[in-house]
Amino acid sequence: MEIEGSAIADIHSFYREINRVFMSDETWVLGESLDALDDMLYGGYGAIAGAASVEIIWKDIAVSRKSLGADTTLEFLQARHAIRDQFNGQSITQQMEALLAGAGNTYFDIVMEVFASHRSIKIVAS
Repeated sequence: MEIEGSAIADIHSFYREINRVFMSDETWVLGESLDALDDMLYGGYGAIAGAASVEIIWKDIAVSRKSLGADTTLEFLQARHAIRDQFNGQSITQQMEALLAGAGNTYFDIVMEVFASHRSIKIVAS
């Protein structure tokens, strides 16, 4: 399995690539949600359904890291903050402040944490 990092320019294209790699044989696609990504990585459906272990080659991972970096993450958080009645506004504000100070997690960092939480999945950067 290979994720094409050069195909990832933002969060939307990240999920398009995830769906291409993992969901091509399904009749539905994952929504743009870290929870959905996490659920899929448990292996109940998609290309890794039932797999005991999975190795994923992430080509051009540096492109993905940049594309899902601080700027993209700030845009994502600002959109969430705009509808803060549905989300924890204070937490979002703290996350944005941390990013602006150069200390917060980017969307890419969070995605990598989601993958890392699944011990049966190994990411090989390429």
